[in-house]
Amino acid sequence: MKSRLSPELSRQARRFRSMLHHISLGTRDLKRAGAFYDPVMRELGMRRTLDVADAVGYGAGITVFSLNLPSDGNAASPGNGVHAAFEVETRAAVDAFFRVAIAQGGLAEGAPGLRPEYDAHYYAAFVRDPDGNKIEALTFAAA
Repeated sequence: MKSRLSPELSRQARRFRSMLHHISLGTRDLKRAGAFYDPVMRELGMRRTLDVADAVGYGAGITVFSLNLPSDGNAASPGNGVHAAFEVETRAAVDAFFRVAIAQGGLAEGAPGLRPEYDAHYYAAFVRDPDGNKIEALTFAAA
């Protein structure tokens, strides 16, 4: 797929992608979050990399995604308009992510399929975790 970005914007996009270190979402129940995310993250090629009193985290080496109990002691709530997206290599990986997430108690927010409003090859699935956080798996693979 040919990039629609100018060379300068492509360079800036690559730089930004390497700047993002991790994403944390809130949870009300770490045990439930771990039970949901352990198999889901495995489908994305990640494993649990953090397991402390107030958080669980996932990555392939360092933690890039975590679920945390809010530090202010209030109940966690999902952000309106917020979601975490994970890029995978194939459409089959998107399908597997969706299947496992639903089997673990996630709620479907968009079945696997093309999203041509974003890109002709943007294939994605959206799920809400047990806390209501929205997560997505996506690929730009043509088939």
